[in-house]
Amino acid sequence: MGSNENEHPLDDQRPPPGSPVLEAILENERTRRYLGQRLNAVGDRVDTDLLGDIVRHGPVLEALLDGPLDRGEIEDRLDVSRATSHRFAQWLDEQRFVEKVEGRLRLTGRGEVVAEEVLRFEANVSTADRLAPLLDVICEDHQEFIIEPFVDATVTVAEPDDPYQPVERFISLVRDSATFRGFNTTHMAPLVLGGFHQQMFDTTDTEIIYLPHIAEKLFETYPERAGEAIEHGHLALRTRDELPYGLAIFDKRVGIGGYDEATGLMQVFVDTDASIAREWAERVYTSVRADSERLGD
Repeated sequence: MGSNENEHPLDDQRPPPGSPVLEAILENERTRRYLGQRLNAVGDRVDTDLLGDIVRHGPVLEALLDGPLDRGEIEDRLDVSRATSHRFAQWLDEQRFVEKVEGRLRLTGRGEVVAEEVLRFEANVSTADRLAPLLDVICEDHQEFIIEPFVDATVTVAEPDDPYQPVERFISLVRDSATFRGFNTTHMAPLVLGGFHQQMFDTTDTEIIYLPHIAEKLFETYPERAGEAIEHGHLALRTRDELPYGLAIFDKRVGIGGYDEATGLMQVFVDTDASIAREWAERVYTSVRADSERLGD
């Protein structure tokens, strides 16, 4: 792997465009901090009371995404009284979020978009809460980090009585993977963890991007094994002067590690098998790799 230039044709390329879904998510992320300015420019800010009402009506909007419902069905689905379903119907009609078809309430095009955005908002808030330990340590490093792909991710946090849980989670995923790519992974598996590096040298098809001094330290710690792994094609090493959080790409999952800059210990590891997360991770890895140098060049 390390000696064959044809195995990595993207050395001098930037990542290609992603899927329409990923590109839309990335564009929203890039422009989110300017949305207020754009709304102000067109004088189209939504009243905050209305925004609150929309969120409060999220359950009925979500129910109607499945199809038209009459008031009785709304009462059964949401376990609400007749008076409450009447208020729901009246409010939805006033906002032009629904139309009445054969005695049932059906979302209008406007209503459907609003219902989907309320669900997306709830999912993002929930995900941000779950990923808080990670977001607190990586957001300054990477402004294009997006949370949508990690809505159902496994979050492993270092606890006072078990500070190595994130490292153990990372190593378990390496063991189950025939290939591994990543950058800034020293915090995930410190060089003193011989078991991980033995697998990296002997078994797993690996490419890692390290900070230059970490790559040097690897050869100081495992001078013969590292050289043999590169010679035999098990290991390819690249270096880059700056790296953000740690990124790991396994056969079936992708993961992100956040670490404490003071101690260097991994504080949290987040991993998922979501296809959109893999696409995002591949894109980030390709971008970072394009700005790295193959060790020895």
